[in-house]
Amino acid sequence: MTAPVPATGEMAAAGTAGTGSAEVDNPRSPLLAGFLGSMFMMIGSIGVGWLAPVSELRRMPVFIWMRTEAPGVALSIVLVAVGGMLLVRAWLRLGQKVRLWGEQARRATLTAVVAWGLPMMFSVPLFSRDVYAYIGQGRLMVEGFNPYEHGISALSNYFQLGADKMWTEAPVPYGQLFLWIEQLVVWATSVQPETCVMLFRLVALAGVVLCVVYVPRLAELHGVNPHRALWLTVANPLFLTNFIASVHNDSLMIGLALAGLYYSATRRQVRGIVLVTLSIAVKPITIVFLPFIGLLWAGKQAGWLRKIAFWALTAALSLAILTAMSMVNGFGFGWINGLSAPGSISIWYAPVGLIGMVVGSLANAFGFDGSVPAGWVFDAGKLLAVGIVAWQILRGDYDRLMRRLTLALAAVVLLAPIIQAWYVVWLIPLFAVTGIRNDWQVKALYFVVSFFMIYAISDQLDVFPYLQTQDLGFALALARIAAALTALLFALYLIFWDPGTRRLFRKTHQPVVERPVI
Repeated sequence: MTAPVPATGEMAAAGTAGTGSAEVDNPRSPLLAGFLGSMFMMIGSIGVGWLAPVSELRRMPVFIWMRTEAPGVALSIVLVAVGGMLLVRAWLRLGQKVRLWGEQARRATLTAVVAWGLPMMFSVPLFSRDVYAYIGQGRLMVEGFNPYEHGISALSNYFQLGADKMWTEAPVPYGQLFLWIEQLVVWATSVQPETCVMLFRLVALAGVVLCVVYVPRLAELHGVNPHRALWLTVANPLFLTNFIASVHNDSLMIGLALAGLYYSATRRQVRGIVLVTLSIAVKPITIVFLPFIGLLWAGKQAGWLRKIAFWALTAALSLAILTAMSMVNGFGFGWINGLSAPGSISIWYAPVGLIGMVVGSLANAFGFDGSVPAGWVFDAGKLLAVGIVAWQILRGDYDRLMRRLTLALAAVVLLAPIIQAWYVVWLIPLFAVTGIRNDWQVKALYFVVSFFMIYAISDQLDVFPYLQTQDLGFALALARIAAALTALLFALYLIFWDPGTRRLFRKTHQPVVERPVI
């Protein structure tokens, strides 16, 4: 038996170990509601999900009606918006059904992950078309191009791949491991888009499985209830939609990183460094983890000389693996050139992005080039993030190393000029395993999940070009407004009127009930 682990769920105070009452109060209703929401999203994706122009699905009658006729598109928008928010409600209600975060809660959470994730496995890609960029980059590899030097515009008929035009000249920001995965998928499928999407979904699913395995283990190491951490992370609708419906490679990245952190925290550092390095070879952002792994390796009583020695040893081992992989594929470290792309654009809801946009607009109003002061703001955000990362590495308690790592990565994400929904999903498992209290902290998570679901639902919709009016883009703008209003009204209902969920956004801190984990 390990040390007692706090059960800090919404209804944790309603029962304790030994009361004889059910740990979960009939989870069937939220499980079915979430499955229905996921089915709605799958059906709606037929009309507004992202399809490659060469896709054979475009010839099917149901796809033709839902993508080219206004009633079909309208129905698809409503289904995606209602389905997404219904999934948010189901997740919240499942947490409320838990009286005690024990094995029954774990089974209910895993059932939710399967039931809610399964329809997404068969949906047309939603909320992002990056998966088609993966296909294009795989084609570059298969056809002998260096993807770190060539955008997908180097390919013949590249526009038929369905990738966003931003990828036409952009260097690939992914590491060697994911390049091999892209190459293998394209080679094995002969660039058949639907088969490629399904194989990339299986890769994303592997990341989800890694999170299912290692989130509870990391939570137990920190005295956090593993079953509640699993619910906060893997059953989270933002997690499922970004990693399965949107087919992002971030799933594999964060899954490998969590596995590496677990082994590093349990004194199996070499295995941990290998796994985190493989994570870096998917997306290099997890290079931030390496200094903290070096501190774990150095030990609690390490002085500065020992810390420096283990930082150097950790960096050397990781660099050796990356160098070997670079020598095998022959492309070197070209992914470094692609890392600057996210910092060159901004978005209104990112604090640094908003400040930069305001400063730039004011400069433009006075006849100056607004991009220059906006760039200063963006650079200041990056410098502040670097300072926070350095502070978390150099200062703080050894027992809070994982939390310090979490705060460092949060600084990198939140001080960037653009914050994508899947960037936020990187942070959720790290905060969950180091403890999200059942007060303002979990409420903040509820609001964050609701906001990014609303934004995702309205942000990227594939509306058939021939539905555009003479005012180019009107139909697309109207579709996005309709999706946003539908999702926003549903969210307002959850927050202010729904008798089941409204108290989640208002309720005061719940007392903690201890439960030993066997």
